Amino acid sequence: MPFTVHQRFFFDAAHTLQREVEAAGSRRIHGHTYHAEVSVTGPRDPHTGMVIDLGHLRARCQALREQLDHHLLDEVPGLGPATLENLCVFIANALADLRPAASRVRVWREGVGDGCVLDL
Repeated sequence: MPFTVHQRFFFDAAHTLQREVEAAGSRRIHGHTYHAEVSVTGPRDPHTGMVIDLGHLRARCQALREQLDHHLLDEVPGLGPATLENLCVFIANALADLRPAASRVRVWREGVGDGCVLDL
């Protein structure tokens, strides 16, 4: 019987973005509060009763938060243009060695209602 557990974190960060609409404001350095959620799906371990120890997942998310929080995302190695899609991939790649593996990464900005989901 599979279960899905989640861990959320947030970070405040700035970036620029080259785009065709809302172009002038996007090209200037501006910031957002981002929210991220990492999901792990799998069976309960018969010994621990857990899919994954959430303390371990929380620590990994905290390390990611430290890489992103109050940074200029344009300068984060391996991220590329700071789109919601690229943030999902960046987080998924950073957690690629997680066991069980992440099953979903979600990144959103509540202030403007934007979001992205990467199903793995």
